[in-house]
Amino acid sequence: MKPLSRSALSRRTFLAASAAAGAALPFRGTLADGSNSFILRAAPDRARLVPEPWGETDIWCYGGTVPGPEIRIQQGDRLCIEVENARDEETTVHWHGMRVPNTMDGVPHLTQTPIAPGGRFTYEFDAVDAGTFWYHPHQRSFEQVGRGLYGALIVEEAEPPRVDRDLTWILDDWRLTEEAEIAGDFGGFMDKSHAGRLGNTVTINGQVPEALAVRSGERIRLRLINAANARIFALDFGALTPQVIALDGQPVTPHAPSGRDRVLIGPAMRVDLILDMTGAPGERVTVSDRFYAGNNFHLVDLTYADEPLRDEPPAWSVLLPSNPLPEPDLTNALRHQVTFTGGMMGGMVERQMGITGEGRMMGNDIMGMMLGEDIWFVNGIAAEGHILDPMLALERDRSHVIAMTNATAFHYPIHLHGHSFRVLSRNGQPTTHREWQDTVLMAPRERIEIAFVADNPGDWMYHCHILEHQAGGMMGVIRVA
Repeated sequence: MKPLSRSALSRRTFLAASAAAGAALPFRGTLADGSNSFILRAAPDRARLVPEPWGETDIWCYGGTVPGPEIRIQQGDRLCIEVENARDEETTVHWHGMRVPNTMDGVPHLTQTPIAPGGRFTYEFDAVDAGTFWYHPHQRSFEQVGRGLYGALIVEEAEPPRVDRDLTWILDDWRLTEEAEIAGDFGGFMDKSHAGRLGNTVTINGQVPEALAVRSGERIRLRLINAANARIFALDFGALTPQVIALDGQPVTPHAPSGRDRVLIGPAMRVDLILDMTGAPGERVTVSDRFYAGNNFHLVDLTYADEPLRDEPPAWSVLLPSNPLPEPDLTNALRHQVTFTGGMMGGMVERQMGITGEGRMMGNDIMGMMLGEDIWFVNGIAAEGHILDPMLALERDRSHVIAMTNATAFHYPIHLHGHSFRVLSRNGQPTTHREWQDTVLMAPRERIEIAFVADNPGDWMYHCHILEHQAGGMMGVIRVA
C-alpha cells in the first residue's frame, strides 16, 4: 500500500466526507465495576478511525476499543489489573505518571519479565495521587503505542471542583495509507533521527470527530492526554479562554495558557482545563492544533445549542486539592547534571552551546548513525534496550536537583518514572508556577532545572517520550536506594 503524504489524508478531507453523517465526538465509557479489579486484554482488532468512504483500520488495542477502556477510580483506592496478552509478541503495561512500586512500573526486563504471548500479569498498586494519568506498553512502545495500545486512567479527587461535565480527550496522530491502514514503517531511521513519527491524521478518542455539542454558560473540565508517538500539540480554542488547573495530573495555580494562549502538550503529557462556554446560542467555535508551521489541524468544532444552560459562566471555585508529594529541600539538595545530545544537526548545536567532555555525542556522523541504533545520547551514552547501568544513583529520601541541557535541534518530552518533580527554572529564569510534572517538554538548546525527593526506591526509566528517540538511544536509568 502506498503511504500518503502528510497533507493527502487531511482533517479537512475527512470532515468533508463525514459532514453528511453528522458524527458526534466519541466518548469512551469507564471500566469500573465497583471492585477496582479490572481485566485488560491486549489484542488485534479493527476500528473506524476515519469516516466513510474509508473503511475500518487494523489496530492493536485493549478491550476491543481504541483508546482502551477508561479506568476511573477514587484517590486512595487500590487497583488490581490483570493484563492478558492476546497478541503474538511480548508486551507490558506502564501506568504513566502513577507513583507505583518499582515492580509494578511495567518496564520490560528492568522491573518485570515481559508478558509472553498468551500470558497474563497482574498489576496491583494504590492510587496515591488524584489526577489524569494513562496506560500504555513499554515493549517496542514505538510500534505498540503507535498502533493503538493505550487508555486513560482517571483518579478522582474526594472533593473535585464543580463542573457541568468532566470529559477526557485522548489526542493521537496516525500515519495512514490511502486505504486508511496504518503504515508499517515503524522505527525508520528518518523518524528516529529527526522529530519522531508524525502522522497525517489526528484523532480525538480514536476517531476524527466532526463536532461536540455544548451550551452557553456550561462549564466543562477537559482532561487532555497526548498519546501520540511524537506529535506536540498547541491547541487554539478560538474565542474561548481555557484555565489550566492541572499538569500531568498534579494541581497547579489556575492560569491562562502561556504561549499565545495556546495549550501546549507534548507526547505523554496531560493538561486539565476548565472551559467556560461563553459563546452565544447557535455559534460555533473551532479547536485547532497550531504547533507545526504548515501542518496545522482543524481538530473539532464546538457547536452551541439553541438553548443556553445559564446566562453566564458559574462562579464556582476551580482550585484542586494538593496531592501528597514531599516538598524538596532546595537548600540541602544534591545536584546532578544531565545533557542530551545527538540527532541530525546535533554536532552543530553542541559546538554552539560549548558542550564538551562526557556530555558530547560520540561518533556524530550520519553514516555512523545509519549503521547502528546510536542516534541519541544521555551524558554521552546511547541506550540499548532497557537494562542499563544507572546513569545517576540518588540517595533515598534526599532532595535532588537535576539540571538538564537539551543540546540538540529538537524538542524533547523528558519523562521520569516513579516520581513527580517541580520544574524550577528554564534557561536560568524561575518558572512562574513551579509546576509539578512527570514529563517536561524541553525546547532545542534549552536548560531546565527540576527538583524532587527521591522517595520511591528502585531502578527507574528516565527517557524522551518521543518514542522513536527512546528507541534510538535517548534513555537512562536512575537508581534510588
